[in-house]
Amino acid sequence: MDFKHYYELTKSGLVMGNIVTVLAGFLLGSQAFRNGINGPTIAIHFWLLLATLVGIFLVMASGCVFNNYIDRDIDGKMERTKHRVLVTHKISLRAAFIFATALAIVGFLILCLCTNVLAASSALVGFIFYVVTYSLWGKRHTVYGTFIGAIAGATPPVVGYAAASGRIDGAAAILFLIMLTWQMPHFFAIAIRRREDYAAAGIPVMPVRYDLRRTKISMAIYIIEFIIAASLLSLFGYAGPVYLSIALVLGIAWLALALKGFWVKNSTPWAKQMFLFSLVVMMALFITIMVGAVV
Repeated sequence: MDFKHYYELTKSGLVMGNIVTVLAGFLLGSQAFRNGINGPTIAIHFWLLLATLVGIFLVMASGCVFNNYIDRDIDGKMERTKHRVLVTHKISLRAAFIFATALAIVGFLILCLCTNVLAASSALVGFIFYVVTYSLWGKRHTVYGTFIGAIAGATPPVVGYAAASGRIDGAAAILFLIMLTWQMPHFFAIAIRRREDYAAAGIPVMPVRYDLRRTKISMAIYIIEFIIAASLLSLFGYAGPVYLSIALVLGIAWLALALKGFWVKNSTPWAKQMFLFSLVVMMALFITIMVGAVV
């Protein structure tokens, strides 16, 4: 058994990126961290945090394995994905399905037994949207598949927040909106870079179904919505002025880069810049949330 191939199925880079948002959501929702409580409470929250991270990691990894399982036919048509382990038959379909199922069962058991119903339910909603609504249907049949996938990708910080606080309130809703609006220009940048790949596989992403100009307009609109959503954390008192300043600077810089795209001759290098800068925006913003929650 080659564990490396099973590891590749889990799309670890994608999962670890989402773990950062789970951690930020947990710290923001944790009364222990926000109120500076010391002693035994911190230890209890540490184990709760560990259970949350392990549980959601396994659930997200399961979703990625199922996605690989479902997408194996179109992955073989795309240059970027034609070497994935299920396309090259390095792992059997039966083994991959069992692996994905086992990850999901263990992950949801940990969330159900060690966190709370809200956290486990939020994870289940994201899982269903990603595996069923997006992978099985949306990605192949509608230009809005990207938005459906973004709904799934916006749930991890909500899981962290619900696990720590035991509730879903305004802060959880804002975290969801931040991730939802961030993902759309992030994914559109990928779609522009891999436009030929998506066209070859018959995936109706916006740059394939429509044109680059319409996609760029949508990216700019979503970034404006992202700036508004990110600002809400401070405007409603969940974060401080330092966070607000960083969110505005990052958002405006990202918007300026997006607007630059209307004048570039070659959109591919620009789309790569948009993709990379989107990662900077996400990491910087959620690290700022974490720092603000513990200081």
